[in-house]
Amino acid sequence: MDHDSMHNMSPPSSSSSMTNHTKPHMMMMHMTFFWGKNTEVLFSGWPGTSSGMYALCLIVVFLLAVIAEWLAHSRILRGGDATSRAAGIAQTAVYTLRTGLSYLVMLAVMSFNGGVFIVAIAGYAVGFLLFGSTAFKKPSDDQKISGLLPPSSGCVC
Repeated sequence: MDHDSMHNMSPPSSSSSMTNHTKPHMMMMHMTFFWGKNTEVLFSGWPGTSSGMYALCLIVVFLLAVIAEWLAHSRILRGGDATSRAAGIAQTAVYTLRTGLSYLVMLAVMSFNGGVFIVAIAGYAVGFLLFGSTAFKKPSDDQKISGLLPPSSGCVC
């Protein structure tokens, strides 16, 4: 290939470049994690530069993650014994809501703000601790009885 002819080419004109000169105050999106309150999360201009709004943003992301975990471990989503069409529709609605909330948390984390990332992880952890782990669950009657019985030897005789 002859690459010598490329040295004589003129640079691209400003009209064909990727820069947009019509919006001089457009905020660049971070592609690496950063710390600070000056960020945009989920909506243009939110939370802005206010420390109070940034704190509200962190609380909202935390609560979204906790609610998503709560819905993931709800009885409606597990189905239970109900096999009716209404129960299936309710199960689908809860699943859809949980998925939407999880995507909102994901989009918030994509702001690459370190604080938002930490509160999202903390929200999922607290949500799982409260609703998914066995730390705060009362043992059911079946578990109480099985705890009193000696372990099975595996023999069916």
